[in-house]
Amino acid sequence: MPALDPILAHVVPFTLVVFRLAGLFVAAPLLMSVGVPARIKAMLAVTMALAVYPTVPASWHGMGEVGWAGLLGMVVGEAAVGLVMGVVASVPILCMDMAGVFGGQVMGLGLARVYNPEMDTESDVTGQLLFMLATGAFVVMGGLEWLFVSLARTFETLPPGGIALSSAPLAGLVGVIGSGCELAIRVTLPIVAVVTLLVLIFGAIGKTMPQINVMSVGFSVKVVGGLMALAASVVVIERVVGEEVVRVLRLVGSWAAGAVGVA
Repeated sequence: MPALDPILAHVVPFTLVVFRLAGLFVAAPLLMSVGVPARIKAMLAVTMALAVYPTVPASWHGMGEVGWAGLLGMVVGEAAVGLVMGVVASVPILCMDMAGVFGGQVMGLGLARVYNPEMDTESDVTGQLLFMLATGAFVVMGGLEWLFVSLARTFETLPPGGIALSSAPLAGLVGVIGSGCELAIRVTLPIVAVVTLLVLIFGAIGKTMPQINVMSVGFSVKVVGGLMALAASVVVIERVVGEEVVRVLRLVGSWAAGAVGVA
């Protein structure tokens, strides 16, 4: 029907906008949580697409006819844009979870595992604690808002069809993973130092006073000492996590502002 032609001309561009936003809900912090039902994520993606679509450049509206094969490739490319941005933003938070798991293993809390609803898997108590701390820092510093603003900016720098392999921030992702692993080591070093010192002390006590049951006493002391070291370094951990989150968000924003489109 001729009356529907102006509306049908917007179906393909709007679909691409929806999938670019939907990619963010797959890997971005908080948005990827299994606690948020998939239908709610889809509804939010469509609602945000309705708000963003009027601001996309005019080049998106003159795409012409697109076949099913071409549309499928463009949808995958669009979803990859949001997915890449979400993965990069999630690296510091996941590295904090890794730091907590390693610290828990050193303290002897490896068996005390609890369900982490954010990741839909089991995690150490200390891992979940640091994961929530990093997530809180991400939210307080406006990480979600920054991600959505950066993604909206990509509609000006990336044409329809999504991201090309040559324009993906692979070097930035490798750098973020490296700095995230360094962050995890810095966070766990106080715990490792305190627990190692306690092990040496109890080893010396066990040699000089064999009548003391070092194994039963040392286990609880290691846990208490490690938790005290973690509590004493929470302020420093919060600062370094905040700095890392800001650095990652700036990387995402700079890539979104200067992304190179597909040929």
